[in-house]
Amino acid sequence: MTRTTMFRAFGVLLVFALGVPSLSAAQATRTWVSGVGDDANPCSRTAPCKTFAGAISKTAAGGEINVLDPGGFGAVTITKSISITSEGFEAGVLVSGTNGIIINAASTDNIVLRGLDIEGIGTGLNGIQFLAGGMLTVENCTINGFTQKAINFVPSTRARLNVIDTEIRNNNNTLTGGGIFVQPGAGVFAIVAIDNVRLLRNNFGVRVEEDTRAVVRNSLVNSSTSHAFLALGNSVAPNLSVTNSVASYNGGAGLRSEGIATVRVGGSTFVGNVIGLQPVGSGVLISFGTNENSGNGTEGSPTMTIPRQ
Repeated sequence: MTRTTMFRAFGVLLVFALGVPSLSAAQATRTWVSGVGDDANPCSRTAPCKTFAGAISKTAAGGEINVLDPGGFGAVTITKSISITSEGFEAGVLVSGTNGIIINAASTDNIVLRGLDIEGIGTGLNGIQFLAGGMLTVENCTINGFTQKAINFVPSTRARLNVIDTEIRNNNNTLTGGGIFVQPGAGVFAIVAIDNVRLLRNNFGVRVEEDTRAVVRNSLVNSSTSHAFLALGNSVAPNLSVTNSVASYNGGAGLRSEGIATVRVGGSTFVGNVIGLQPVGSGVLISFGTNENSGNGTEGSPTMTIPRQ
């Protein structure tokens, strides 16, 4: 190769390198959506996108999508660490006949959903469908009107779920509907924390199964078609702790431990339910003796009462 040919080849490579942006340059750590945005935009503060789906492809892993103003931003599938956040604006995810938000990420990925209004209008499937990921945090959200679950947490790898300051209502299909459902896959471990959550008029309130460790505090389940709080273990015993919470006027038990589950309860109120406290089969229901269980169709009783240490 002559020197002239070498210089020409180098020049072509240089032009190509300068002319084609890298993937990292195309993705920003923080992106924006607006009700009057356009997904053809770069999703910057001054040129926002229209939908969460449009913004997520332009947001780097570990980044954040922010909402600039009120709008409906559509369904989205999440496959990486990301935060989708709205502070003070109506950030709608409106779907019909499908899931609102699907999460199918790596076991090391953390996902945060904050300030979203997830609406199924009576025909949507699941509000949030969690298939895989490291940790999901749902904070200050509303999930309404789905035919299956508001949050369907069915991880295929070990995962954590946090639900904080959230209202879940009208997910009351009697066959498939419900509030927060946790069922890790075989050999999978799930850790759940629920704090200051209101579950209103769902088929059930909180249901955890198999290898789940769940804590519920400062929460209310009212007017469920069936049970308010339920732990069910067939092959692996789940553990559910309920403190400073209320189950009222539900069509099943206020608190039910079934199969080989273990449930602990303290400082909580059970009133107006068909059954107050209901251990079933080999289910263990431990009370710390600080509950109010009265005014139910059948009060029921724990399998044991121990003083709080």
